[in-house]
Amino acid sequence: MMVGTSSLLGKGAPAKATQVHAKASAQFADKLAHTQALLRQAAAHGAPGSVTQASSLGAEDVVITHIINALALDIEVFVLETGALHTETLALLERTQAHSCAPVRVYRPATESVVQFIRTHGQDAMYQSIDLRKACCSIRKMQPLAQALAGKTAWITGLRREQSNARADVPAIDTSEVATKGLTKFNPLSDWTWGDVWHYIATKGVDYNPLHDQFYPSIGCAPCTRAISLGEEFRSGRWWWEDESAKECGLHAKA
Repeated sequence: MMVGTSSLLGKGAPAKATQVHAKASAQFADKLAHTQALLRQAAAHGAPGSVTQASSLGAEDVVITHIINALALDIEVFVLETGALHTETLALLERTQAHSCAPVRVYRPATESVVQFIRTHGQDAMYQSIDLRKACCSIRKMQPLAQALAGKTAWITGLRREQSNARADVPAIDTSEVATKGLTKFNPLSDWTWGDVWHYIATKGVDYNPLHDQFYPSIGCAPCTRAISLGEEFRSGRWWWEDESAKECGLHAKA
């Protein structure tokens, strides 16, 4: 998916993402109803407290958290605080924890593992090779993810088919062992467009990461995320020095 990024509105005023992108598709009402039904189904999956939402605090994830809260569902939220997030993301995390009715749990990498990795490979190891970048992701994301999913029966993500070619076949409910870490994986926004996401944020007044206003459609760790330019693919700002086929950290690997 290519994303257009108009930088100005009016007399030089910087455009907000809600102004640039909010445009509901013709089927938005049906999509929202389906998403609400999927989240209710997810909440009923397994014992109380056994379902969790994985949130990167990006646009898709804040929409899902808002719906969970609006429907008062028994679904907790978790965030992987990698130790390398933008200050804007950390500030949104604090606001989310303060205002969310659903519990928001934070998982961090083991300090000694991070220190040892940096001591051995350097602060900028992720730029040296794909293997080192993935090793960094493993320490900062995959190991904390395993802790977050321990004892759960299902998890919820903000994956959308429109995000990249690698995600073009994302199902609403996924039970494939590799992709789901052995759990049932719900992707309630799988058929939403970027315009749908921002329409919801704009109409509901959902708090979002201000980096989206600076042309960051996909936000991860600060060293591995940049703004995109007019016409670039949606996830071009993630691991931009790598081949498109390698642009996953392992959280949503297919194989």
